[in-house]
Amino acid sequence: MPDSDNVHVLRPAARPTTGEATSPAQGSQAQGPQTQGSQTQGSQTLGPQPQGQQPTSPASGKATGEPVAGAETRPVGPSRTYEALARAQADFPQSELVHFGADKPLTLDAGVTLSPFQIAYQTYGKLNADKSNAILICHALSGDQHAANVHPVTGKTGWWETLIGPGKPIDTNRFFVIASNVLGGCLGTTGPSSINPKTGFPYGLDLPVVTIRDMVRAQAMLIDHLGIDRLLAVVGGSMGGMQVLQWAVSYPERVFAAMPMAAAARHSAQNIAFHEVGRQAVMADPDWRGGRYLLEGTSPRSGLAVARMAAHITYMSDSSLHRKFGRRLQDRDGRTFSFDADFQVESYLRHQGEAFVDRFDANSYLYVTRAMDYFDLAADYGGVLANAFKDTRTRFCLVSFTSDWLFPTADSRAVVHALNAAGASVSFAEIESDKGHDAFLLDEPELTAITRGFLDSAARAVGVA
Repeated sequence: MPDSDNVHVLRPAARPTTGEATSPAQGSQAQGPQTQGSQTQGSQTLGPQPQGQQPTSPASGKATGEPVAGAETRPVGPSRTYEALARAQADFPQSELVHFGADKPLTLDAGVTLSPFQIAYQTYGKLNADKSNAILICHALSGDQHAANVHPVTGKTGWWETLIGPGKPIDTNRFFVIASNVLGGCLGTTGPSSINPKTGFPYGLDLPVVTIRDMVRAQAMLIDHLGIDRLLAVVGGSMGGMQVLQWAVSYPERVFAAMPMAAAARHSAQNIAFHEVGRQAVMADPDWRGGRYLLEGTSPRSGLAVARMAAHITYMSDSSLHRKFGRRLQDRDGRTFSFDADFQVESYLRHQGEAFVDRFDANSYLYVTRAMDYFDLAADYGGVLANAFKDTRTRFCLVSFTSDWLFPTADSRAVVHALNAAGASVSFAEIESDKGHDAFLLDEPELTAITRGFLDSAARAVGVA
């Protein structure tokens, strides 16, 4: 779909010569932009933002998150600098960016429209002449568009470099790979930390609640913008797997192959309960300020860190925790008889919480977890999951892991049974692993082989060399 006056591709004017994300026409391997160039939005240029400095609102000229009168002034240490850098990504991401204007509103399940809005994304590889080699990557709750490049905030490698790259199962020498930040996220796609154009200040809780289906609708608009009619495959794990399933139901004619990993067709009561604990931890932090912390110059770091600590436990297994930590003490010979982190596992969880708050927005955590909670693929089909896949021509490959108690194998089997009832083409693998839910993100040789085999087969079927 060609650009119009109200659909703007926002790209940095100056890009580094190495490690850059690509547009479909460029076709070189992305390793992640290292500097922030200027970006053009309509006739307005949004210039580079120095590291650690808040961007200004185009509407008001005030700094994003500028403290109001009487707000607490906090020191800016290394963690606060990372946090400020992450906040800058909400409106000025170091990735490709497309802006949908007033003539391209997004209709949400909440019964309202969102306009204007933007989507931040990365691409890897080159789109072929007939646009038949595109693979969409859908990220999990804490992920983003930086699936296979250096993260602009943390400096770490991409979260799925085990599977994406030259010669890897999602081979960027053969496929054009797209990874976008989800709606409600905080790395460039419109979310609660983004500037509300009507006020000039961050949305906060004024952003409508979004669903997995809303996320997929937004992704479909991105795929339209890139001029791609049908995706060779949609691949993702956990919340990303939910998006894969939603793609197959909402746009079956646009998805040749779907590969949901460690996912389910609906969120369980147990998982909703875990999410509610995390949300309450965030909202109980006095620095949350009713969701207005960006305006008041605070940050609910403690609450979000606790939420992440609790969630991280669910991503692992008892055996993996025992193998990694057991009851070993942390840098000490004996118990301190205090509430310090005596055990290695305590220290590890605290580190996970502290690292998370440096790169993730607390309100985004509320929005994205709520989107997962609302997910129930069969709800619009009389509660019969098979009806959601009726007459589908998409081919499926589902993957689960034996030690995943967050999305256990039974969840994947339920989807497989529904697909069988609908007469769909489906394969299924349960992988023996003690790494828990996070196994889909880790180096699992069997997962690597299955992913390569499934995508190679799909590519051959559509004539992609």
